Amino acid sequence: MKIAIGSDHHGKELREYISGVLKSKGYGIIDVGYRGSGSCDYPDYARKAVRVILSGRAERGVLICGTGIGMSISANKYPGIRAALVCNERMAYFAARHNFANVLCIGSTTGRSATIRIIKTWLETPFEGGRHKRRVDKISRKEKEHIQQK
Repeated sequence: MKIAIGSDHHGKELREYISGVLKSKGYGIIDVGYRGSGSCDYPDYARKAVRVILSGRAERGVLICGTGIGMSISANKYPGIRAALVCNERMAYFAARHNFANVLCIGSTTGRSATIRIIKTWLETPFEGGRHKRRVDKISRKEKEHIQQK
């Protein structure tokens, strides 16, 4: 599985760590995160990761900023993206199991080991389908309706 990973300046260090761990576990990583010094704008890096996913070059994405909130808001502006802001393993489990989240957003203050457990849970939890598929499909239809109205 290929994973797009992006971050702003706040998430740079955690992103680099996550990338290394995921690579060591056999995941393909497409790193589109900030590499400079100083500050940058998180929507730019959410867009880069989302484009990789929507183009089909990656199946999922991980986005990191100071709180994860900005990345989540930014990523969810793109049709076809279901970004979940996750703070613990339980949230990661349900983001995958019930919401079929294809992007995981994390705050940079989340510890390294906790972040790896969160990502592992999200990657290894299958989508349940059933009534949850019906709900995800409703979201997809709303996205399509909104696009058609423009």
